[in-house]
Amino acid sequence: MPLARRLRLGDAVAIGLGSMIGAGVFSVWAPALGAAGSGILVALAIAALVAFCNATASAQLAAVHPVAGGTYAYARAEIGPWWGFVAGWSFVIGKIASCAAMAMTFAAYAAPAGWRTPTAVIAVVALVGVNCMGVTRTALVTRILVACSLLGLAVVVAAGLGGAANVAAPPLPDATAYGVLQGAGLLFFAFAGYARIATMGEEVVDPARTIPRAIVLALAGAVAVYTAVAITVVVVLGGDAAASSAPLADALAVSGWSALAPVVRIAAAAASLGALLALLTGIGRTTLAMARDRDLPRFLARIDDRHQVPRRAEIAIGVLVVTVVLVADLRDAIGFSSFGVLLYYLIANAAAFRQPSEVRRYPRLLQVVGALGCLLLVNTLPVLASLVGTAVVLAGVLYRAIRLRLER
Repeated sequence: MPLARRLRLGDAVAIGLGSMIGAGVFSVWAPALGAAGSGILVALAIAALVAFCNATASAQLAAVHPVAGGTYAYARAEIGPWWGFVAGWSFVIGKIASCAAMAMTFAAYAAPAGWRTPTAVIAVVALVGVNCMGVTRTALVTRILVACSLLGLAVVVAAGLGGAANVAAPPLPDATAYGVLQGAGLLFFAFAGYARIATMGEEVVDPARTIPRAIVLALAGAVAVYTAVAITVVVVLGGDAAASSAPLADALAVSGWSALAPVVRIAAAAASLGALLALLTGIGRTTLAMARDRDLPRFLARIDDRHQVPRRAEIAIGVLVVTVVLVADLRDAIGFSSFGVLLYYLIANAAAFRQPSEVRRYPRLLQVVGALGCLLLVNTLPVLASLVGTAVVLAGVLYRAIRLRLER
């Protein structure tokens, strides 16, 4: 049974923004500034360039293959089943870790220290319930959460820049080439949410037209927001931002607006929930597509008759995310997620590169730059994250090889 097409342009853009303007905008600046120093805006530009190349690859593929599953489905069609499996498996395992990170970040802002793990679990369960009620409810809740996040960020930018004249921020540390690239690697993942739009291709109205437009609009909006926030943090905090655990709240305090700190806390919680909701939705659709092709258990391919959503897949993903929340550390979750995301987009660029000229929307050079960018940034990840990610990907490959042999 196919999924129902209910999402229009505004819904798709909201889901993309909800994925990109997540908890990262409230927490990424300290490690990114610590790595990139005075080259932070260059690092942001590199991250945005790689994200743009990846986004155009996803848009071009989605216009030709408007089905659930994102790069899993695209790579199967353009390169072959094995490449599709690696892309889909990388996406699922990486984004399950991302979901856990978003849930933990939400709890860090919304709950006292002793209640953070239970709060994170409750958030996952509640949002899985929202997804199981239908995709239009998912889009509505995402719109509300994105609006709260943007309102909070607008307050930070306006108050921070308004009071910057009275602040003598210490200078940023000098930039190095490796530091700038490492900063770009950290910032790249803030823009990775446009894939959520592509993974929901089977539920978008007029997908060949809507998905490419939504991806570009959502990415442009995210780049604008991150640039404004980066300038505010640099102007107000300068070098002190690299040691700050809550740079946006500190920017308000330094600017003389510490009374508005609760606004940042509420906006961060809303952004985390928005990203978590969009991530859960995208993983569920990729899981559905993989189950349809028997790359995951067929049990997960069932679509609920009433709400037209892959309920079994959504619930299974929710159980796995809760498990990660209970056993993992936030840093481990982010590093593991990063590995999977970059591998996913590397394959997306390869699939788009293989498309013939009659369906091509963008020059092949963009896919080459996107693929090289993914390879470059993945080398900035911690060694342990890369080793664990490689092991889990190989475990998935082994599972598929055994299944195929048993079927023969």
